Amino acid sequence: MRSSTTTLTAGLVLLLSGCTMIPDYHRPAAPVATAWPNKAADVAATDGGSLENWRAFYRDPVLQSLIETALANNRDLQIAQHQVEASSAQFDIENAALFPTLNGTAGANVQKMNSRIWSLSQGNGPFYMRQYAVGFGVSAYEVDLWGRIRSASRASFDRYVADELGRESMRLSIIASVSTAMLNWVANNQALLVTQNVLANRRHTYDLVKQTADVGTGTQLDVAEAEAALRDAETNLQIYTRQREQAMNQLELLVGTPLVPSVRADLEHKAALEDVVPFPDVPEGLPSDMIARRPDILSAEQVLRAANDDIGAARAEFFPKIQITAANGTASNNITRLFQSGMGAWNVAPQITLPLFDAGRLTAELHQAKARKKEEIARYEKTVQTAFREVADALAGRGTYLEQLHAQNALVQAGGRQYQLALARFKAGYDPYLDTLVAQRTLYSAQLGAITTHLQQMSNTVTLYKALGGGWNETLPARKDAMINHVL
Repeated sequence: MRSSTTTLTAGLVLLLSGCTMIPDYHRPAAPVATAWPNKAADVAATDGGSLENWRAFYRDPVLQSLIETALANNRDLQIAQHQVEASSAQFDIENAALFPTLNGTAGANVQKMNSRIWSLSQGNGPFYMRQYAVGFGVSAYEVDLWGRIRSASRASFDRYVADELGRESMRLSIIASVSTAMLNWVANNQALLVTQNVLANRRHTYDLVKQTADVGTGTQLDVAEAEAALRDAETNLQIYTRQREQAMNQLELLVGTPLVPSVRADLEHKAALEDVVPFPDVPEGLPSDMIARRPDILSAEQVLRAANDDIGAARAEFFPKIQITAANGTASNNITRLFQSGMGAWNVAPQITLPLFDAGRLTAELHQAKARKKEEIARYEKTVQTAFREVADALAGRGTYLEQLHAQNALVQAGGRQYQLALARFKAGYDPYLDTLVAQRTLYSAQLGAITTHLQQMSNTVTLYKALGGGWNETLPARKDAMINHVL
């Protein structure tokens, strides 16, 4: 009997090797150009930072410490990780339906019968019917002849991989966001230091103009203009103080924990963006199809594959379902003889169900699955287009930001010379204070503009690295590797 049961179970499992009704999958053609549109924006690579290892790109020790802390504590990344774990469990649930569920059972049934109903020969008292049973069995196991369960299992696996890739995409975004947040803090800190210096100069100038007005060589108009410039600098000081604190709050939110004193101290020593270890140039000549390695694009394709798998499951619903319930064990009306020889009992109850009329429900479900596949095709293509634009925009800024920064720095130098000459002529009494004030405002504006342009140039490099999919290695989850061949 045990041999027969084993043979039956093995035969049922072998039936699972049947083909599914999943349509052949073909990756949609990328709806983008075959080359980047901004060849002129490419600049020669200096040292060609690796696209695989984020530490080779983000070289600043303080930034590396912030990124490592964020990868361990960022709550968005933790949410994504838990979503992956849930998807992994869902795959386990779907995949388990491919195999019979074996349950152990033990039960007793005692029934009181009226003697007149049962038999007059039993006497006038009540009669008790007893039945005891112990065994194991399979309940309502569906033989997956048409691949419905296999299709659902494969779809769950594809969605699990999509969530895993989505977590990797989230990881890249957090790394880039931490880098941008630190650059924003340094830029605001630099702007604050520049404003403090300007404020000190304007206070000195205000005192000087006020003295000249007191002795009669200046005018009250000069005093009013100097005071207005002074108050403007005081206003900007508060603005950049607030923005620096907000940048720190944003950085701590991304990192997921308050900065330790040593890291905060190292960060506060960065008085300018020049103090941040520069990013290496991304190698030039990269093909446009390399964006296909981005985890968000791979994730979108896995979701598309899952939608394709759902069509196979919907098609299989039109065919008969075969379910088997089987049990093997011992049974007796006397519990003392339950495990004696000859008390063995078994049963097998196959059932086949064929859909005859469902008011079009199965057809509608198939149409729904096909429509969702078309939706995922469009979403995949949109993801590719968005990725292509992100890289193209970053390439467009790659050279222009650098040239703009050079021009902005030259403007700062020219503004500095203009201010020194205007201040000297004012002190000598050749020009009114207005010329000095104009030159001072021009220099201050050029200094802030240089900070902003430098921030944009560095942030654009971070964006390009992220847009190209740099900083991650494509790997399938190790604990699922053994099941891939079975499912796919």
